[in-house]
Amino acid sequence: MIAGVGNRRSSRGAAHNGRVGPAGLGKRWCACGFTLIELVMVMVVVAVLAVFVAPRLVSLADFNARGFHDETASLLRFAQKSAIAQRRPVCVVFAAAGATLRIDADRNSATGSAGCEADLTGPRGESPGSLAARGSVQYTTTPATVVFDGLGSPGAGVVITVAGAGRSITVEAATGYVHE
Repeated sequence: MIAGVGNRRSSRGAAHNGRVGPAGLGKRWCACGFTLIELVMVMVVVAVLAVFVAPRLVSLADFNARGFHDETASLLRFAQKSAIAQRRPVCVVFAAAGATLRIDADRNSATGSAGCEADLTGPRGESPGSLAARGSVQYTTTPATVVFDGLGSPGAGVVITVAGAGRSITVEAATGYVHE
């Protein structure tokens, strides 16, 4: 036997907690792995996630409804700001599952829907500015056309609700403030 070989301490000795392996052979061993309690707890957490989270990820209807709700609020805010910037009426014309932006191009409110006879370019550069629902999402009742005057006021308050979104969008009558 080589002198000193069996007496060396390894730098990993602290990780082994000084325990001696089976049969007292002098070799240090590590209790690596997971306990049964740890494995059971991981399985419980995975089961809870599978039961509550997975169905929500599979069904996109809730996400589509909330996205359509947010896009509608953004389109209304854009229409109000465009009316103020252009100093002319801007209309948001609603359909069952979408909306389109129109503007009074000739500043004559006698023609069209409150004078909104021309398409208004949307915030992404599309003409006309519009939005369409994904899937089977739609408004609970088709809202009336919202007309913002040159000061950004709609003249009458409006409440818009998207089916499945759980919230409604309110346009204040006096100020045109769009909020949830």
